[in-house]
Amino acid sequence: MENPRMTLADIAAMANVSLATVSKVLNGRTGVSQERRDAILALLEQQGYRRRGTGAKHRAGLIDVVVRGIDTLWATQILVGAEEEAARAGVGVVVTPTHGRNMGNRHWLTSLAQRHSDGLVLVVSRLQEGVDQELGKLGIPYVFVDPIGGTDQDVPVVGATNRAGGLEATEHLLGLGHRRIGIITGDPSLECSQERLAGYKEALSRARLVVDDDLVQTGNFQVDGGYRGARRLLASRRPPTAIFAGSDQQAYGVYQAVKELGLTIPDDLSVIGFDDVPLCQWVSPQLTTINQPLTDMAREATRILCDMAYRGIEPPRRKIELATSLVVRESTAQLTKKPRV
Repeated sequence: MENPRMTLADIAAMANVSLATVSKVLNGRTGVSQERRDAILALLEQQGYRRRGTGAKHRAGLIDVVVRGIDTLWATQILVGAEEEAARAGVGVVVTPTHGRNMGNRHWLTSLAQRHSDGLVLVVSRLQEGVDQELGKLGIPYVFVDPIGGTDQDVPVVGATNRAGGLEATEHLLGLGHRRIGIITGDPSLECSQERLAGYKEALSRARLVVDDDLVQTGNFQVDGGYRGARRLLASRRPPTAIFAGSDQQAYGVYQAVKELGLTIPDDLSVIGFDDVPLCQWVSPQLTTINQPLTDMAREATRILCDMAYRGIEPPRRKIELATSLVVRESTAQLTKKPRV
């Protein structure tokens, strides 16, 4: 007899194994001995475990998309991709902004359980300690997009080739003759921020240039972070001739700082962003940037989640990175002026 109240966490406790081990057995993945696999399968059958989503009456037809905020073009691109894929799968979307907080307080978990959400897409998020176990008890799968810090190896992650993008952005500026290239990073706790900085450093190393710490500023991927970083860089004794802004939002902040200082882009300073949100084509000069396929990333994460929640299909790879690419517009140019000293 089926037992809809039995959870994977209950099965794991009865079998004296981890939740991840039971999940591997249930989804036919490797990494579990045949003896233990047989014992867990027998226990699942004995207890009448019912996988979430295998019966229509137990489906809410609803997934949650958790994102830091909804007030940027970056977030809009993410939400468009998630909603499009959810609509294709015939499910609804609940959007939860975190405003930078870690997710997982009791109120949030209670709301999640009450609306019977079938899964989570966590965008640039971090779960509070122990929440993964609570989600396991509720039988709610989740997928990360651009996670903060490290993640459990069993949790699917969708991102972009951030290091390759940082490398290509910096090499583009080097190819234009720039040697003093500033960078404004995002939040250091973000993997994507770390990887873009690593790409920047790799490009300088390939060009046999030493990284100048005075040219590295920490931002937050927002306009104000770009503005503050640019003001510091351009006020230095030996200012850069080009800035890799780390994100398009920060690039807009750089534009504002340059305007206030009476300089022009790209004559006095070349600027390159990262993301390629639609506004890049409408600022003046049009912004050279690294295209990050944000909509495709969200669409892929939502597809993976729907496979897990409704079809019981685990992704063949736990980490998926979609390719970035350089988009050259008007904000970068060949270095023709002698650098200011």
